[in-house]
Amino acid sequence: MRIDLSGRTALVTGSTQGIGLAIAVGLARAGARVAVNGRDGERVAQAVRSVAAESGSDHVTGAVGDLATEQGAAAVREAVPALDVLVNNLGIFGSAAPLEIDDAEWRRYFEVNVLSAVRLIRAYLPGMKERGWGRVLNLASDSAVVIPAEMIHYGMTKTALLAVGRGFAKDAAGTGVTVNSVIAGPTRTGGVEGFVRELVGDELPWDEAQHRFMVEYRPQSLLQRLIEPEEIANLVVYLASPLASATTGGAVRVDGGYVDSILP
Repeated sequence: MRIDLSGRTALVTGSTQGIGLAIAVGLARAGARVAVNGRDGERVAQAVRSVAAESGSDHVTGAVGDLATEQGAAAVREAVPALDVLVNNLGIFGSAAPLEIDDAEWRRYFEVNVLSAVRLIRAYLPGMKERGWGRVLNLASDSAVVIPAEMIHYGMTKTALLAVGRGFAKDAAGTGVTVNSVIAGPTRTGGVEGFVRELVGDELPWDEAQHRFMVEYRPQSLLQRLIEPEEIANLVVYLASPLASATTGGAVRVDGGYVDSILP
């Protein structure tokens, strides 16, 4: 199976590290022109160099902007006026005692994890529909379906993204544009490594700490290890390609079998 995204322009939000960075590399390797996004110009520039080096592509640019704000979204739109592939990867997460999450924190999670995606879909979907081709992909999580007690506010936002994806897929019906959500399972990133240490402590070597985390906090995983970012990127690149033309309005899982369900 050969995936060719030559001539397509893609934006990956929150892509200076982790899953977003891996997705940017994957799309660039497939031939797409890729815009890397983040809030900090220096980090974006560093990520652009990294994606270009890993993919061998000369068509990697930066789009600096805080997408949790209208001003940041406008700056990104100015940097990348038109898109063929929008990957809404930006997200924050963390553990918190459920009854101690205040209104401000609930709003912050919604602004960053949900409204940032809605803003960009509103900005780019009309052009995709007009041109008759496009891909919108929202990075959700197993936490959208299996809400963790220690991350209710995060799980809420990922559930909301599933609704956002399904709804906009209906808006794009019959236009040649597909809209899907990707349900990612527990994935090894810098942020998750910190989260694992937060829950199991710093005393154990990483392999033991990871195993203890999976056994105690994510025992449903059939993979029984953290997923690598590149494994998430592989599915995203496929869904962004012409080969996935009949997949839309879906919640496609790359979760290591974590969600205990035949269907999402």
